[in-house]
Amino acid sequence: MKRYLVTLVLAIAAIGSAATYYFHYVQNPWTRDGQVRAHVVQVTPRVTGAITQLNIQDNAQVNKGDVLFVVDQRPYKVALLKAKAAKEQADALLAKAQNELLRAVALEQRSPGAVPTLTLNNYETAVDTAKANLSVAEASVEDALLNLSYTEVKAPANGYVTNLRHHVGAQVVANNPVVALIDSDSFWIEGFFKETDLSDVDVNKTANVTLLSDQNRVLEGHVESVGYGISKVDGSTGYSLLPTVNPNFQWIRLAQRIPVKVKLTVVPNDVQLRVGMTASVQINK
Repeated sequence: MKRYLVTLVLAIAAIGSAATYYFHYVQNPWTRDGQVRAHVVQVTPRVTGAITQLNIQDNAQVNKGDVLFVVDQRPYKVALLKAKAAKEQADALLAKAQNELLRAVALEQRSPGAVPTLTLNNYETAVDTAKANLSVAEASVEDALLNLSYTEVKAPANGYVTNLRHHVGAQVVANNPVVALIDSDSFWIEGFFKETDLSDVDVNKTANVTLLSDQNRVLEGHVESVGYGISKVDGSTGYSLLPTVNPNFQWIRLAQRIPVKVKLTVVPNDVQLRVGMTASVQINK
């Protein structure tokens, strides 16, 4: 009898533990399918040329405004000199046109009719044209200055350089990404929850995050947003422009997983977040 009683007590305890865990899970949705995410900035030069100075190494930490690398400045310095020379020429042509107009106007005032009206109009048009040419030359100088400044490629945010593949002497092309910079101020945790668990998931609810790399530490955060859509595989265009349809079992309906964005409240100094790391996420009631 004692043996049956002990067995009954253990069974009741097991059932109670299972029920407690189940209700805790229902009230506090949990998933192991989480990842560390961050904004990855594609650092792109605005000008073309060879790298003459590289101030970074792979996986180096940089601060916003740091010069990452320098593109060969010589062609852009020459272009600036040409633009300044063209501006000086435009200045001289404007001064010449203004002097000619002043002389014609003065002559007409002394001797009315000495200068035909058409000639005066031509002098005025020449002045307007010279002013326009000067404006174009000034814009060219500004453009050359901008291009010269673009030869110093700076970090747009605090972060970490990763997967660096360029070196001094390598040719870079304008508007083509060169450096991947992970924004260190933008880390968040992306938890993928079953759609059946989203009924109690609301923005600003607290969350507990455990990294696979440090399972003994629980990080605190809050729900920042819940995704509004995921990509659909069925119906996408496949071979010969035919729709792709995956086979499924009629008696099984798999719950889709929706991304939930969790922002960590505080990241301890000894915890290093890296994009792609695995995490478990629990949303608190």
